[in-house]
Amino acid sequence: MSHPGFSELVRLFGRIGLLSFGGPAGQIALMHRELVEERRWIEEGAFLRALNVCHLLPGPEAQQLATWIGWRLHGTKGGLAAGLLFVLPGAAVMLGLSILYAYAADLRPVAALFMGIKAAVLAIVTQALIRIGRRALDTGFKQGLAVAAFLALFLFALPFPLVVLGAGALGFVLARWRPEWLKVHGAAPGAAPDGPPPWTRTARTILLWLLVWAAPMAIILLLLGPDHILWRIGAFFSQLAVVTFGGAYAVLAYMAQEAVQSMHWLSAGEMTDGLGLAETTPGPLILVTQFVGFLGAFRAPAPFSPLFAGVLGALVTLWVTFAPCFLWIFAMAPWMERLDHAPRLQGALAALTAAIVGVIANLTLWFALHVLFTRIERVDAVGLTLSLPDPVSFDWRIALIAIGAAAMIFRLKQGVMSTLAAAALAGLALGYAGG
Repeated sequence: MSHPGFSELVRLFGRIGLLSFGGPAGQIALMHRELVEERRWIEEGAFLRALNVCHLLPGPEAQQLATWIGWRLHGTKGGLAAGLLFVLPGAAVMLGLSILYAYAADLRPVAALFMGIKAAVLAIVTQALIRIGRRALDTGFKQGLAVAAFLALFLFALPFPLVVLGAGALGFVLARWRPEWLKVHGAAPGAAPDGPPPWTRTARTILLWLLVWAAPMAIILLLLGPDHILWRIGAFFSQLAVVTFGGAYAVLAYMAQEAVQSMHWLSAGEMTDGLGLAETTPGPLILVTQFVGFLGAFRAPAPFSPLFAGVLGALVTLWVTFAPCFLWIFAMAPWMERLDHAPRLQGALAALTAAIVGVIANLTLWFALHVLFTRIERVDAVGLTLSLPDPVSFDWRIALIAIGAAAMIFRLKQGVMSTLAAAALAGLALGYAGG
């Protein structure tokens, strides 16, 4: 294995940050090719062990893997450089797109473009559901767990954190008593690392990064108080950062439920638009949170101007979303090889991943209802909470574009970017039809 200089690391991750389209699978594949196969900076086994642990942690696994690689090569400064360069290019693009959206979304041509993007997002999320389901649901128990998670969210409206953390706890227990249900095969081959566990180092790291995470929130609390929109945005996305297991698609349903139905920061259609914008930018898909934070503050700006408040909202969201990612990695990095010898944690991950399939199924149905119908009614009956569409509000244009986008993805094997572009043009063409 070769050991790069710090400037080499910075240059490579600057390039990766600009080219990291295609979601976590494409981003991880890009890092594997650049760092393991071509440059041989990281050993294959170490790369895979770190990836397994990143799947266990809340937050975007590709960004956390990038942070770990930087830490492995150049300590904390390397982790900061790699992690930040993976996120900042996409964050800058997302901020610019959020500003344009806030000022131009009501223009009819722009609205028509986003009608097409909404339809494409429905096909893209469906593809993610199928891809993750095929990989994760390899036993009957996992399939049942996915169905149970879907029903818990869609019919009973149980809290997202309760569903995913409950699944993880169940997997932790079953990994010992019924490992075959989860396909957990025990500890990794080889001996666990020697030496005492790095408790002191880990405690110092956690304390430092908790202070970093909390610093802007403390300033907001002192200057603006707990009722200000920036405090509510920071508190909400701080909570979200702790439960974002399974990637952006998994947490979107929970975020949409709270941001749209409880906070009223944006509409369901705007949430879908934000996901479409995030799909077109490099970096982790979880940058869609930045779009939500921008619009929330933009629409309740006092005592600032709307633009300045929106930018602050986006920056606060970015901070409280990604500061925890550095906390998890810098605290867990010294434990990586030890955790790979922990079959119970592997069982927790397997069960949690199965539940995530049910979560994404709920998200897919939620998007389908809110994209294809303009009016949705929530009905509470016999302990169930149902979202029922008004058939009269069905939008045939979006349905037609969604079918075309699905054909591009599933039949023609087109990528996300080309599908979004074609759907946006179709939306523009049909935008003036039917109303």
